[in-house]
Amino acid sequence: MRQAYGLTIPQTVADACHPDRMALLIYDMQVGIAGQIPDGDAIVKSCVQLRDAARANGFRVFYTRHMSIPAAAAGVSQLRTAMEWQRVDDPAEVRAAFPQGSPQYHLVPELTPGPDEVVFDKITMSAFAATPLDIALRDLGIGAFAVAGIALEVGIEPTVRHATDLGYLPIVVTDACGAGHPGAAERSLAALAFAGGSRTTDVADLTALMNSR
Repeated sequence: MRQAYGLTIPQTVADACHPDRMALLIYDMQVGIAGQIPDGDAIVKSCVQLRDAARANGFRVFYTRHMSIPAAAAGVSQLRTAMEWQRVDDPAEVRAAFPQGSPQYHLVPELTPGPDEVVFDKITMSAFAATPLDIALRDLGIGAFAVAGIALEVGIEPTVRHATDLGYLPIVVTDACGAGHPGAAERSLAALAFAGGSRTTDVADLTALMNSR
């Protein structure tokens, strides 16, 4: 920790890792997403390990869940994005990939939230865009969060970039973040490291820190 001008400035993962300062964010660990990733089962296990350590040591746990708007109710950007992901040229061919209540929309059973944990639905890649996450964290006085889930190159990188602009210290748990495209995931980590403002760690180190608090 460094102090100046009446402020305490966490610089490292160890500085940030305290229940009063850091939360755990589990990103889009849904049945229909985890099943698309080659190492999805391993990422589920890593997220469970982090979640259990957070619960045992008083860290708040938040989850995100991607939701698809029905095509007839979707707007321009939603349709354009769906067309690109579904590789169709006609917006009339777009289908809602994760409609509310569908089997693929739900979080994997191993990561069912507890009674004191919160799930925020979103229709964007950043977990902070049009969700209550920012308000919830600020209201708790939390300035850092560790993030794990799927997919690093699609949604976690935008979430981390958005978080740094909002003043948070985001911590990417690299071996608990799945990716559909390993090369793109490596580029995401390199870009985040170059830009600064975030940190990286792994499951073993972070759980050891959480257990020591």
